[in-house]
Amino acid sequence: MGATGSKLEKALGDQFPEGERYFGLENFGNTCYCNSVLQISSQKKKTGVIAPKRFVQRVRKQNELFRGYMHQDAHEFLNFLLNELVDILEKESQVAKCPPSQERIANGQNNARSNGVKEPLVTWVHKNFQGILTNETRCLRCETVTARDETFFDLSLDIEQNSSITSCLKNFSSTETLNAEDKFFCDKCSSLQEAQKRMKIKKPPQILVIHLKRFKYMEQLGRYKKLSYRVVFPLELKLSNTVENADSEYSLFAVVVHVGSGPNHGHYVSLVKSHNHWLFFDDENVEMIDESAVQTFFGSAQEYSSNTDHGYILFYECLSSDEKS
Repeated sequence: MGATGSKLEKALGDQFPEGERYFGLENFGNTCYCNSVLQISSQKKKTGVIAPKRFVQRVRKQNELFRGYMHQDAHEFLNFLLNELVDILEKESQVAKCPPSQERIANGQNNARSNGVKEPLVTWVHKNFQGILTNETRCLRCETVTARDETFFDLSLDIEQNSSITSCLKNFSSTETLNAEDKFFCDKCSSLQEAQKRMKIKKPPQILVIHLKRFKYMEQLGRYKKLSYRVVFPLELKLSNTVENADSEYSLFAVVVHVGSGPNHGHYVSLVKSHNHWLFFDDENVEMIDESAVQTFFGSAQEYSSNTDHGYILFYECLSSDEKS
């Protein structure tokens, strides 16, 4: 990517951010699902091409799902990567731990460990990506609300034609009635009862990852189909209907795009915002694009369209109070 790299350097000119590195990633045969999620910036040169061969070999060794050369799913890879990182960090933490001193135990600290209860390790993956959902179920007979919390690294949202991320999030948190064969067992009533159920974001994460469910199994076809629906994802997103931090505001900084008409073939590229510049990453090629170009990846307003480049995974970063002002 020597020529392409120099084009990017010329395009940025004096605006090239100090200390930043923008590299394309070599494709080793349908490894774009991996390249679209990764970016590496530990090189001396400002631009160029990196061959993450050892990384891809490690991924294939760790998970048989990625061993073949068939088209892979970027969302599955992202989930695998985040969970694998957590496992590695937890193992490293266990190795690095030293036995607690008698003094600390005498002072009442580390009681959880001395009682045999293992405190969960909070890694940088948790700090950045983990949020909390609360699943509320209200019995329609006694009005008792049962709440159950669960953690998440990303939200997978059902999509509809000509919709937006805001409407998808509202549908995600909409109320569902449980009746007939789906009645809820109420502990207070000690019996199955009709109930209302809804999912809410209790604690939003620092980095909100939204996965658009563009691949749907069609019973009549007996296979998965790609939904090319137009789903608008704004550059600035405000989360509503949350339990905590109801006014959480987010800024879009990366998009993984699926290119192609079906789930079993195609290509992945990514858009990344860095220092107010939007960059387009397509394996070895990196170029600067205008911010307005982001909307060309919303999807297609009509079912059959020549445009097959659709936003698939969205990365939003929570804005601090200083950035809001």
